[in-house]
Formats: sequence, structure tokens, C-alpha cells
Amino acid sequence: MKLGSDIKQAIETLALDKGVAVESMYEALVSAFRSAYMRIPGAAEEARVTLDPDSGEITVYAQELDNDGNVIKEWEPDINDEDFGRIAAQSFKQMMTTKVRDAKRATVLDAYIGREGELITGIVTQFDSRFNQTIIDLQDAEAVIPSSERIPFERLERGNRVKALITEIRTEAKGTPIIVSRNRAEFVQRMLELEVPELTDGTVELRAIAREAGSRTKIAVFSNDPNVDPKGACVGSRGSRVRQIVNELKGEKLDVVEWREDKVRFIIEALGPADIEEVEIDEDSKSAKVIVKDNQLSLAIGKEGQNARLAAKLTGYKIDIEGLGDSPPEEIVDETNEEEE
Repeated sequence: MKLGSDIKQAIETLALDKGVAVESMYEALVSAFRSAYMRIPGAAEEARVTLDPDSGEITVYAQELDNDGNVIKEWEPDINDEDFGRIAAQSFKQMMTTKVRDAKRATVLDAYIGREGELITGIVTQFDSRFNQTIIDLQDAEAVIPSSERIPFERLERGNRVKALITEIRTEAKGTPIIVSRNRAEFVQRMLELEVPELTDGTVELRAIAREAGSRTKIAVFSNDPNVDPKGACVGSRGSRVRQIVNELKGEKLDVVEWREDKVRFIIEALGPADIEEVEIDEDSKSAKVIVKDNQLSLAIGKEGQNARLAAKLTGYKIDIEGLGDSPPEEIVDETNEEEE
């Protein structure tokens, strides 16, 4: 059997189109012919196929094997070209689909492997209910946000333009190899680095970060230049830099505090915007007892304990907050709402 020049040209054009090596296409064709022969009733127990790319000549050899699997007889069987060609074409189409998919995956891996921790920007195309994940189009590839990596209660609609953090490139598993996240603390850190050049050039350092995705993030920053205010650099003029991040996070609040080497001062900063009266630290237990005026107690603790919880994560200390006892219970002001502003 011989391939016509038009078929050879079509194969080579298809290979170029799909980014698959021509040799790989011919290998698929040989496999398809062998598979087609083995499906013919009365076919030999084994077969091999040869292809001469120059002449286009394809030859099928039926084989008889001994008990050890050695070839003891080989011949060219009589084949009905019409039926055989139809079966071979079906097999070739299936194999080509696999080859193209594998080639595309290899290209994606080459482009993205080693880029864990980077930000990507893409368009939401669909929600895959089978695997409970959101598909993001990156133009040259697709990425997925698993449900475990989404911001709680966030609604990502088709057509939304979103940023995400590359967390994993799966080289072995099938399916989309690029896994991204929007709920990790590092995601906020990378976005801040994108907005604040002082972080990129090392003038300002991000020393600690604590996040409860979808609600609030606290970051602690330090300046290596006495003439640069680290908080001001991160917040930007009239909050312009922080605003970009808050918009991307659909309103998640972002507190920027100054990192202090003095642990007492750092804990006071971390518990802002509450006014702190006193901090007692126990280094052995890595705990801190914090005293505030009664009218600052709810502000220091935060809604459902969030302010204290994030401050503890940020500083690395277990924080116990107590009121000073300077007001009767009925006069203690609930400033939880003020903390939310």
C-alpha cells in the first residue's frame, strides 16, 4: 500500500499546524495500520508495519511466533484495502488526538515549569462541576483554581479577568497541569510586590503576613532606608496602591503595619487600630498579655476574634487581651464596626 503525495502533504501540514513532529505523525500512522490489521478477522497473532517516508510505501508483515516469542515466520497477508483503510483511518484519528493533546501539554510544561510562586492573569471561561474547579484561560494555556484554592464565597463569573498565584505544575497527572490559587497569603504578597516598586528593589521588605481570605489580611513591612516610610510606600498616595489589591480581592480589607524588632512594639502595631495600654511578654511560652482600656477591648479583639487572631499569626505570639477595668460593663463601647472600616 502506498500513500499518495497529497496524503503525505496533508500529514506534514497537520503536524506543523498542531505543533507535532512529523516523525511522531508517521509513528502514529504505523501504529494505526498495525492496530487495523490486528482487528481483521483471521489476522495473525502478531504483526509489524514499515513505512518509507520518502516513497510513502506502507507494508504490513504478519508474523508467527514460537513459545518464546521469537518470530519463526513472516509474510505479507492479503488485505482488503477498502476495509483496512477505513479501520486504519479511525485508529489514526484517535492516535492523532492523543498526540496533539500530549504535544500541547509538553509545550505548556516547557513554558510554565519552574514558575511556581508567580502571578498569572487570565479570563474565567467556565466552572467545571465534575471536579469542582474554575477554568482560567491564559491565552497560551489553561489553568485551574480548585475549590480549595478559591476565596471563600467569591463568585467568579465567565468573562471575569482575574489574577492568581501559580502553586503547582503537575508534570505527571493528566489534565490541565497549571494549578493556581487566590486564597493564599502569598497571593496578596505577590500582588503587593507588583504594585510597590520599593518592595521589588529591596528598599522595603515584607517581613510577615497573615491572611483570612475573603475577609482581612495584615502585613508587616520594614524599610531599609530611613527616608522611606514603609507603610506609606505600600499604601500609596491616598491609598492608591492598596486599592488596586483590594479591588482584585473583591473588597477584602488590607492592614499595613510597621514591623518592629522590639516585640512589644510589634504586637502593639499588629493589634492596630486599637490603642494598647500595656504588653507583657513571656518568651518561654511565646505568649503576650495585652491590656487595653475597656472601650478598646472589642476593637482589639475584632469581630469574632479576627483582629487578635491575625495579630497572633503576624507576630508569632499567642495573644491574650484583657480590659483595664476602667469602665462599668454598661459603659464599654462595642467598636467592632469601627475596626471594620
